[in-house]
Amino acid sequence: QVQLVESGGGLVQPGGSLRLSCVVSGFPLKAYAIGWFRQAPGKRREGVAGINTSTSTAFYADSLLGRSLVSRDLDKKTVYLQMDNLNTEDTGIYYCARRERWNGAWYDLSDYEYWGQGTQVTVSS
Repeated sequence: QVQLVESGGGLVQPGGSLRLSCVVSGFPLKAYAIGWFRQAPGKRREGVAGINTSTSTAFYADSLLGRSLVSRDLDKKTVYLQMDNLNTEDTGIYYCARRERWNGAWYDLSDYEYWGQGTQVTVSS
């Protein structure tokens, strides 16, 4: 059974950092790319980062470029999203997902099939 479970969210002050984790099971992590997505209140879900787990090639949305790092630990079957210098616009529910198709760009939601339940990130003073 394919499962993705996110954790690591929470309440953080502006300028702070968080590291999100996505633990996968039911499939070999190295065989699939993983994406991180964010859904802010009242907004559509959007891609924020992704990683090709076989090569560790990473992709970032402009909003996170330069202040985030996506990585993976194959032994722990975990993908991480380290986010620094957080601001209020980073608030939202963060999801990881397994990429099934390569029809669009790495942030194209339609290419992803299996999703985690999400973890809430709130940036507020």
